[in-house]
Amino acid sequence: MSTIDVPVSHGRLEALLWTVEQPKAAAVVCHPHPLHGGTMHNHVTYRIADAFRKAGVSTLRFNFRGVGASTGKHDDGRGEVDDARAALDFLQHQQPGVPLLVSGFSFGSRVALQLTIEDPRVERLLLAGVALRAFSFGLLRELRKPKAFIQSDHDEFAALDDVRRLVEETPPPRKLFVVPDSDHLCTDRLEAFEQVAAEAVTWLLDAPPVNLRRSGLLVPPAH
Repeated sequence: MSTIDVPVSHGRLEALLWTVEQPKAAAVVCHPHPLHGGTMHNHVTYRIADAFRKAGVSTLRFNFRGVGASTGKHDDGRGEVDDARAALDFLQHQQPGVPLLVSGFSFGSRVALQLTIEDPRVERLLLAGVALRAFSFGLLRELRKPKAFIQSDHDEFAALDDVRRLVEETPPPRKLFVVPDSDHLCTDRLEAFEQVAAEAVTWLLDAPPVNLRRSGLLVPPAH
């Protein structure tokens, strides 16, 4: 693993690049809310990246603007999507010719969703800790790309039944993986999270791709 700088319009993003030999894919991993202590070193964010690495996927974690040594200041999610896109640009240059994935935890999952909707390079999406009580995830109902969800059964930011309902309303391929007896931050349940994350990553990598040539990135509008 190496610490690197990702160039952005406001200066640079502090990042960690974790490469594997002959990668199956490459993934950007986005951390939780910067105003609530979220950084790329968050224990859930780290374990998502580690699950990808163990599955043969190179990963890039980075600090959003204004966090750690990254320049800039918090932008309520708008500029953070630009940061994630810059991280994807950098990762694609470092790991050319492999499928690109995006993942995120909590606030980072909302940023990851927005980037996946906007950027056709992103082929698959992994969302952890979907905080339905803090952010809107309605765009998921329009996204055909393969997507995996990891959710704690006692997450204080989203009732599990509400997350199940959202997943069911999301176009396939999609699958929900549940961390049992766990809160949003997986307090004292990190080993359980690791096991679930490994299952989710394996499923996501094996999920059949969707032909988007006719329908575009989104579900066609109803007539």
